[in-house]
Formats: sequence, C-alpha cells, structure tokens
Amino acid sequence: MRSLQRNDSGRVSLLLVEDDDVDIAAVRRALKVLKIENPLHVARDGVEALAILRGENGGEKLPRPYIIMLDLNMPRMDGREFLQEVRRDVALQDAVIFIMTTSRDDDDKRTAYDHHVAGYIVKEDPIGSFRETINLIDHYARLVELP
Repeated sequence: MRSLQRNDSGRVSLLLVEDDDVDIAAVRRALKVLKIENPLHVARDGVEALAILRGENGGEKLPRPYIIMLDLNMPRMDGREFLQEVRRDVALQDAVIFIMTTSRDDDDKRTAYDHHVAGYIVKEDPIGSFRETINLIDHYARLVELP
C-alpha cells in the first residue's frame, strides 16, 4: 500500500464533496485498486464540507495538507457556491480543489478556473474516470508542495 505525499503534517487527506452514492463508492474502489491508503472524508454538500474544513459542529478541523474533490451539482450548497465561499475564506482560500462533475458547460469550466481550481475533470465512466482521476491526484500530490 502507498500514500500520497507526506510532509511534516502527515499524509494528505482527501475530501470528497459528492452526494451520489455510486460515485462515492467508485472513488473508494479506485483508492483500493490503486492501493492508496490516504484518509478519505466525505461530505454530501458544500455546507457539510465547510463544516469539516472549519472544524464546526463539534468535529475536528481537517488537518492540512488536503486535496478536495468537488462535484458541482449537489443539494443545499452546490459546488459553485462552495468554491466561492472557500476562495473568500482567508483560512481556506489556498485549498487545492479538483472539480469532478458531469457538466461540460463552458461557463462552469470558466468559473471553476477563475476560482483557481487545480483541474476540471468530467465524469464519464464511473469506474474508469475515477481511477484515472485518483491516479492523477496521486501524481499531482507527489510532485507539488501542498499548502
């Protein structure tokens, strides 16, 4: 088994912000197949993700370093709203975020990159695309220094 990049803070945590059970299971399978043991935290919408990142509602704040995998279409607070909130928050604004969505909309892509995402990945084949995405994030985390 292997882990994404290590630094003084420990292993890179992954925060998956996703409301679809099939997609969550596909990410878990991809991590298992690729033998990546990093902690995976799951939030079902932007509100829950912010609580995890900030340590609200009696929970512990997610320790750095972390990488966020964000879906755009979710209830309560969608990925677009979450992205705006994260970039406005001084404590979170440097978070590394990959968009993982079914949206091919050019406005969504433009907005995401205007908010400094690390990548915009369109979910096509749940098994293959998640495995490729996790592999990409693994390589990314090994090559770059995370905040």
